[in-house]
Amino acid sequence: MKIDVLTLFPEMFEGVFGASILGKARDKGIVALEAVNFREYANNKHNTVDDYPYGGGGGMVLKPDPVFAAVEALQVDEAVRPRVILMCPQGASFTQRKAEELAKEQHLVFICGHYEGYDERIREHLVTDELSIGDYVLTGGEIPAMAVIDSIVRLLPGVLGNETSAVTDSYSTGLLEHPHYTRPAEFRGWTVPDVLISGHHANIEVWRREQSLLRTLKRRPDLLEQAELSGKERKWIAEQAKRFEGPAEG
Repeated sequence: MKIDVLTLFPEMFEGVFGASILGKARDKGIVALEAVNFREYANNKHNTVDDYPYGGGGGMVLKPDPVFAAVEALQVDEAVRPRVILMCPQGASFTQRKAEELAKEQHLVFICGHYEGYDERIREHLVTDELSIGDYVLTGGEIPAMAVIDSIVRLLPGVLGNETSAVTDSYSTGLLEHPHYTRPAEFRGWTVPDVLISGHHANIEVWRREQSLLRTLKRRPDLLEQAELSGKERKWIAEQAKRFEGPAEG
């Protein structure tokens, strides 16, 4: 996979692209990561990439010409258009499902904006996806792009040491992940559940599934509406929900 990020601050990505999972994936040749300063594609002597908005108002707006020029320069194969992703508060909420979808692409281009916003022609004629990582506003799209890229790259084959890790992550199954334990078996009087050290793998899988359902019910019950559950599991969840409600007041 090839991932390019259009930004006015490419130095922000140096540490992120060179460390941890992303750094290892790049070293293995699994993904090519590059931050591109799209100011270099400005077509004026002052290399300005923003201007005042038509109709008046506060703030500055990113011009379309340097952004279009940068994306077009990055498109190696004219027959294969990259997915061009605009990070903005108006975008669709980024989810694990979206990460899995984007992980199947060959070339992704992220656009990180600043100032008041983007010229609307960028949205209408260049961008394929608009994404947001939450209902809040940051100073630019760099930090959201880093989060999305990390989420995508870790799904690529060969990136994680254990290929099953990504499959069982929270949200990958539509549910929150079950609790994890490691050595020591007892710590400050707190013990690991007996089933996990029983060696009975079938019982362990049942326990993990139930804990995943229970944790989702407690923390994100909205996820259960769309989750793929058996009739038996939905009945079990309903019973657990009643236990949380407690006895009715009389």
